[in-house]
Amino acid sequence: MTRRVLVLNGPNLGRLGSREPDVYGSTSYAGLVDACRTLGKELGFDVEVRETNDEGEMIRWLHEAADGAIPVVLNPGAFTHYSYGMRDAAAQRTAPLIEVHISNPYAREEFRHTSVVAAVGTGTVAGFGIGSYRLALRALADELTD
Repeated sequence: MTRRVLVLNGPNLGRLGSREPDVYGSTSYAGLVDACRTLGKELGFDVEVRETNDEGEMIRWLHEAADGAIPVVLNPGAFTHYSYGMRDAAAQRTAPLIEVHISNPYAREEFRHTSVVAAVGTGTVAGFGIGSYRLALRALADELTD
């Protein structure tokens, strides 16, 4: 049986490949989507990758995941640091939720050192570029088999 997984991306992540490549790498958003779907298939997941610049839409997606017991890989982008609404939606999770970041927030500006999501997630993977998503999907697979 293939398990549905949502990979949810917050603001500006749709601009991967052109947005600050020195920080976020040269992989395009389409490349990220392909990488997640390919590894997901290997892990027995039906991965759906989404991106939004809208906080309300992200909250609705997290509600959808909670209502359907759908595991989530979440890169909240800038919402990480201030969106208590998104944090409260993530806290309603009924399946594992792995927070992911392409860069290492702790090696960047001080305002990026705080995640309002971390305390309500299963775990966090950060600092490995697009590889952070691969690590998060593997961690999700481990969580779901334990």
